[in-house]
Amino acid sequence: MTNYHLSKSRFCSGVQCPKILWLRKNMPQEEDDSFEEGQFVIGHEVGNTAKPLFGSYIEVPFSESLSDMIDSTKDLIEKGEENICEASFSSKGCFCIVDILRNHGNKEVEIYEVKSSTSVKWIYEYDVAYQYYVLTTLGYTVKKACLVHIDNSYVRHGDLELNKLFAVEDLTYTAKDKQPEIEDLIMSLKEYALQIEEPQMEIGSHCTDPYECDYWDYCAGDVQDAGPTVFDVSRLQSKKKQELYDNGIITFEQLFNAQVLSGSQFMQVDHELHNKPPHIDVKEIHAFMKTLSYPIYFLDFESFQPPIPLFDNSCPYEQIVFQYSLHYINEKDGPLFHKDFLACPGEDPRRNLAEQLCKDIPFNVCTTAYNMGFEKGRIKTLADLYPDFSEHLMNIHDNIKDLMLPFQKKWYYRKEFQGSYSIKYVLPALFPDDKDLNYANLEDVHNGMEASYSFLAMQKMKSSEVERWRSALLKYCFLDTLAMVKIWEKLREASEL
Repeated sequence: MTNYHLSKSRFCSGVQCPKILWLRKNMPQEEDDSFEEGQFVIGHEVGNTAKPLFGSYIEVPFSESLSDMIDSTKDLIEKGEENICEASFSSKGCFCIVDILRNHGNKEVEIYEVKSSTSVKWIYEYDVAYQYYVLTTLGYTVKKACLVHIDNSYVRHGDLELNKLFAVEDLTYTAKDKQPEIEDLIMSLKEYALQIEEPQMEIGSHCTDPYECDYWDYCAGDVQDAGPTVFDVSRLQSKKKQELYDNGIITFEQLFNAQVLSGSQFMQVDHELHNKPPHIDVKEIHAFMKTLSYPIYFLDFESFQPPIPLFDNSCPYEQIVFQYSLHYINEKDGPLFHKDFLACPGEDPRRNLAEQLCKDIPFNVCTTAYNMGFEKGRIKTLADLYPDFSEHLMNIHDNIKDLMLPFQKKWYYRKEFQGSYSIKYVLPALFPDDKDLNYANLEDVHNGMEASYSFLAMQKMKSSEVERWRSALLKYCFLDTLAMVKIWEKLREASEL
């Protein structure tokens, strides 16, 4: 039987669900590119930033040949290099790369695993314990095994202070205690991955904890073929979904008959199962529309969340607004106008954006947002940061109304919403045939995540490429506020039924 080699990432995947290893070996597939690429970029950025955490270091050069990396690591250790990044080891068919290895000589070392997270997840304990296993079986004495993660309480002032940006958690005792379990897991995972026949594995909490599994659609295929299931119920806790599934209450028909849901979850099941017509509470929608007044503004922000704070007075993963779109109508039946702002990549966009926003939105006008908590939160942050704009910004803040409310409260509900009140569900359900309101018809940028990654990537683009992506970002954000205008018009029609 051919031996199965484990890497650290394979091992951790197997701890989550061993069938992931079998499927990746026998049914490799392409991963979700936009999210996975973004996560890789974030992890790479954090890892690179952490490398000088203990002073000067030397890095093992990457090679397609793992043996070359292992040999380079051995040479650096024997030469007495104190801090070695990307140190590579293999023992008993198990390979790992240590983010930061502190070498004390005489085969005494410390392990530091760097994560972009702001806390210690349970899977990280297995990650560190696996590295501890590989090195100790090679004869190394691991004096410390630690996790390095982002401290999101850090606020940047001037140069980065790595000892404040990163928190170091000592997991040495945890790693030691887990060694018998790690050894057993390694043996069982290798045997599991080498099975000829596809092993059976029930779907469960391991499908999403700690990460969303790429094979969900495959493993849940038989269940999903029966139509919408408990896993499609919007905003129902994962634990509750699993509990109902384990009790055989799976399909929408079973959920309806069992009467185990209430409120918005029951409304979703009822509408989809029985193909019900739209629910429109004219009285409530009319009352909501009375809270809006002319001139009326429609505002949407785009932001990015750098794990490493780029600017003074910012913290890790802070939402930094770099763009907005603004549609507005001055009077009833008046024309629709538009303004926008998009920062220059690489610059701190916050002050220029705050100043332009104050120019574009007058005092005491009605401003709308969709899910206003985000826009209000960003405006409040800008007001705290720039006292000279604070009065005007807080006036905008205090006059924001949320266009999402009628959908969130289910005053307006259609089965096509699938239980959601996100604009990405509401818009196509209300305007299914309008190509101009279809995000799929946009070029390059189709959602907020792509907008964030695109803006960050523009810092390293040629000027010709920058113009292309600027255009894409402007069109995307324009559609966000145009969508709000169209939704407002639909609500206005509903309130007059």
